[in-house]
Amino acid sequence: MNRPARRDGTPENIEDIFIPQAKPAKRQHLMPDEAARVQASQGKKDEKDLVRLQKVLASAGVASRRMSEKLIAAGRVEVNGEVVQKMGTRIDPSVDVVRVDGQRIQVNEENVYFALNKPQGVHSTMSDDMGRPCVGDLIGTRLKEGQGLFHVGRLDAATEGLLLLTNDGELANRLMHPRYEITKTYMATVLGEAKRDLIRQLKEGVDLDDGIARADHVQIVDVWQGKSLLKIELHEGRKHIVRRMLKEAGFPVQQLVRTKIHTVQLGEQRPGTIRALNQSELQSLYKAVGL
Repeated sequence: MNRPARRDGTPENIEDIFIPQAKPAKRQHLMPDEAARVQASQGKKDEKDLVRLQKVLASAGVASRRMSEKLIAAGRVEVNGEVVQKMGTRIDPSVDVVRVDGQRIQVNEENVYFALNKPQGVHSTMSDDMGRPCVGDLIGTRLKEGQGLFHVGRLDAATEGLLLLTNDGELANRLMHPRYEITKTYMATVLGEAKRDLIRQLKEGVDLDDGIARADHVQIVDVWQGKSLLKIELHEGRKHIVRRMLKEAGFPVQQLVRTKIHTVQLGEQRPGTIRALNQSELQSLYKAVGL
């Protein structure tokens, strides 16, 4: 017999109103390739790849294993679109789609996402035939997930700052595609004392040998002793685009740091350090590219 509700309508037992602390999946709806994998997996699962559903939920941060069992028993958990209430049910986290209270939960942790503050002098490659310092050197010494990771876009060796690393090819390809106009923000120290006409020039467009290049936003942060510090935001992805624009405008770059990609910011992260993207950052990137 169920316990009576309080006068305000809430259940007597607080566990009855438990809210799962799960990490939502970046995509709530199945993509065609995901649906095909789920369909193909039905009836062909290898026992060694299967994990008890309550353990999967606990590992995904939904709740403790005991509470996960209660959620299953209450009919609040779906696997591949069907409510599962049988204890001991085993699933394949790499394929099966799990929802709690209708919300898809991230249970496959194979994809990883990192932000690296690439130091000056390090090349944007995972290995270098000439033995020069490269991103792969930093990854190999700091992350077990080094194998399979690749960088999203590039920074030239002289430029430092934010570089995204992942093994999620679909996200990486879209972030680099001009269609999605993903913005990047740079702090550039240049020779010359910049004035407002430079802002107008960069926003209206600079004529380069491969076409007009325009900045979305330009701010003069500081001017001192014949130098200027500029904040430049643009969605261009051409090689050395910021350096080329500023050189053509008569303000050669002395130092360049990329501080932001879309909503992911470098912040106080020190050169050479790596951090995992948080869920808010990851969801924002996926939303920006329509995933």
